[in-house]
Amino acid sequence: MDRAPSRQALQAMSAGQVLAAMETGPMISMASRRNAIERRAIAEFVTGKSLSSKFETAPRPEAMCKSAGDFTNPLARPMWNGWGVNTSNTRFQDAAAAGLSAEQVPRLKIKWAFGFPGDQSANAHPTIVGGRVFTGSAGGKVYSLDAATGCIYWYLDAGATVRSAITVAKLDDTSGTRYLAFFGDARAFAYAVDAATGKQVWKTRIDDFPLAGITGSPVFYNGWIYVGVRSGEEAAGATPDYECCRFRGSVVALDAATGKQIWKTYTIDEPKRTRKNKSGTQLWGPSGAPVWNSPAIDPLRNALYVTTGDNYTEPTTRTSDAFIAMDLGTGKILWTRQMTETDAYTSACRLPDKTNCPDVNGPDFDFSSPPILVTLANGKRALVAGQKSGIVHAVDPDQQGEVLWQTRVGKGGTMGGVQWGSATDGRNVYVAVSDIGRIMLTYSNQTDADPKQGGGMYALRLDNGQKVWYAAPAGCGDRKRCSPAQSAAVTAIPGVAFSGSVDGHLRAYSAVDGKVIWNFDTERTYQTINGVEARGGSIDGPGPAIAGGMLFATSGYVTAGGAPGNVLLAFSVDGN
Repeated sequence: MDRAPSRQALQAMSAGQVLAAMETGPMISMASRRNAIERRAIAEFVTGKSLSSKFETAPRPEAMCKSAGDFTNPLARPMWNGWGVNTSNTRFQDAAAAGLSAEQVPRLKIKWAFGFPGDQSANAHPTIVGGRVFTGSAGGKVYSLDAATGCIYWYLDAGATVRSAITVAKLDDTSGTRYLAFFGDARAFAYAVDAATGKQVWKTRIDDFPLAGITGSPVFYNGWIYVGVRSGEEAAGATPDYECCRFRGSVVALDAATGKQIWKTYTIDEPKRTRKNKSGTQLWGPSGAPVWNSPAIDPLRNALYVTTGDNYTEPTTRTSDAFIAMDLGTGKILWTRQMTETDAYTSACRLPDKTNCPDVNGPDFDFSSPPILVTLANGKRALVAGQKSGIVHAVDPDQQGEVLWQTRVGKGGTMGGVQWGSATDGRNVYVAVSDIGRIMLTYSNQTDADPKQGGGMYALRLDNGQKVWYAAPAGCGDRKRCSPAQSAAVTAIPGVAFSGSVDGHLRAYSAVDGKVIWNFDTERTYQTINGVEARGGSIDGPGPAIAGGMLFATSGYVTAGGAPGNVLLAFSVDGN
């Protein structure tokens, strides 16, 4: 506490100085869970002074598009729709849809930048459909932008963070032909809005647990929407007086036209009272096994595949840290294949007070990467996913998840191994390694990033997991709040794999030998198309979306020592 300034010292400062300390200075980590409005209220309260500038989140009139635009038959145009670009989650865009060749990639330049007002992180995956870019934001705003210019067709306020990629689908029903945009928010609400206008069609809460939320992107198939549910209880459960833990992950199927729930399948049984901790607080179990990612769809077996997170409390289950197959029509679990046994973990395990750390103490090797469904050269099919253990797994969906191969690419850790996913061109799978080092702050439960640990990029043969090439991470040098960790999802086009880094760089690697053919440092300020003050920072979470000759990427991630940022960048070969 001797590091904290006195109230008298704070009152001698301006509200702007305190706000800057929380948004770009030494208080970033402590204020990272507060939104823009809350940070401003804190600054005014502790100083007793008002901020001189008025804070606005509504777009300026001049940022709006001058016409409604043409949204006729949008799914016929080049697109990157949802998280995985297809229902197999390959994150690979073919040459025709990409409109961008390996030879052109070194010529990519910024065409326009868009700022998210007041945000410190920009980690919602862009979607490209019908010449528009759809994206959510940390501040809970959802936007439809013109891909060519960045002007705003519509926006809405969901009221909670939207990290999921938006999925656009065509519905033909009694209402006629409609194009709806589907997404989820941090409170576990799923939404459908008119993709052309932004008008809300339905809103359904798919889990009423207080800490439940949606991070994985909805997947549309045959008139239904499939959504996974995760929670923040792993962090909340660290407090000794918290009755840890009662959340259980699930997958929910909704009618795309109405939002009505068709089925819901939990990944574990309902938690029961187990024992009391040393503080006398009742504990529960089993718990956890959240679903952080987007499902893969298998029409051949009428199945849906997800990967799951760890348990939070004991007893541990066989469905945590696992591949799970479910029947598309009923949600019935068809098979599971666990990759790490007895993995129960809460944030208490890395804190001085470990009261609510399970006896097995992790190792917190859950999956946040979605499964990729592929067909191998020998005709076998495989589900491929990297894990926070640092191991990439391939299992057989036609043989109850039988392991085909496993390859270690990283050391693993609480934010280590493979974080948000890989990409495959059908020959190789391109894997970025996080292995971020976490340095505990002695005056906070938050962490800083170790600038000397993490990162690296691999190409593995899809048929057997053998290493084709490895590209070492770049160093941070003197950059503040920097890590070489490559946590973000990988994106691929023919001949190129793209990977963003916590150091703020977006790099393009040759698919042949791993050499970097393009490197853009996003960490700087930008003049934005919507007039919002914006800067780039760390890249974590989504990879870039590519379609129609343009690449779209977000920059800014303040968690775990990352650099703040609030920008969506549009790149093209011709630039401005």
